[in-house]
Amino acid sequence: GIGHAVYTKSDPRAELMKKYTIMLAEEKDRMDEFKLYENVEKLAPVLMQEERKMYKPVCANIDFYSGFVYNMLGIPDELFTPLFAIARVAGWSAHRIEELICTNKIIRPAYMSVAEQAEYISLCDR
Repeated sequence: GIGHAVYTKSDPRAELMKKYTIMLAEEKDRMDEFKLYENVEKLAPVLMQEERKMYKPVCANIDFYSGFVYNMLGIPDELFTPLFAIARVAGWSAHRIEELICTNKIIRPAYMSVAEQAEYISLCDR
């Protein structure tokens, strides 16, 4: 929920989301929690600079308040990630279609596992 490749100083989507999050938090009597989010939103850019040595500006993005909103709406925690993905499927699909139409390259994102190598355990032994 903090930082975006394009929106560095402010994310207009996040500003709109924040406006509606305030309204919902007031309605649900959860302004104390909202104030905590606001404090994190203010402190995160400072911490990113001090701890991560990231000196480009960062701000809350569209996803910063979404988990809080889902919770206030009574959506179970285990559905947060699927909702996040569902909201992006159209965009991901559009990017892939654009790649197929405009290029002849197969794009393989770089991946480096940070997990230690482990022995394979067959399904029946798991």
